[in-house]
Amino acid sequence: MALDSAPHEQHGYSSNKDAYLRRLKRIEGQVRGIARMVDEDKYCIDILTQVAAVNKALHAVSLGLVEEHIGHCVVGAASEPDPELRAEAIDFKVKEATDAIGRLLR
Repeated sequence: MALDSAPHEQHGYSSNKDAYLRRLKRIEGQVRGIARMVDEDKYCIDILTQVAAVNKALHAVSLGLVEEHIGHCVVGAASEPDPELRAEAIDFKVKEATDAIGRLLR
C-alpha cells in the first residue's frame, strides 16, 4: 500500500472543490485589492485591516482542508483491512495532519 496519495485517488476535499476554488478566487481578489491600496498610498491601518481579512480567510480554507483530510484520509486509512498496514497508514496520515497543523501555526 502506498502511503502517499496516488494520482487517481480522490481527495477528501473533492466534493467541495468548487467551493474552495470560489473562496480562493475571492481571496486572490482581496490580495490584488491590497496591492492596489499600497500602489495608491492608502492609509496603513486600512491596508493592515485588509491583510487581516485575507489571513482569516486563508485560515478558514486551511482548517476546512485539515478537517477534510482527517474525515477522509485518516478515516480511510482506518478502513485498511490488514491490521499491520492499517496501523502504519493511520500513523502516516495523522502525522501528515499534525505536520500541516504545525506549519499553519508558525
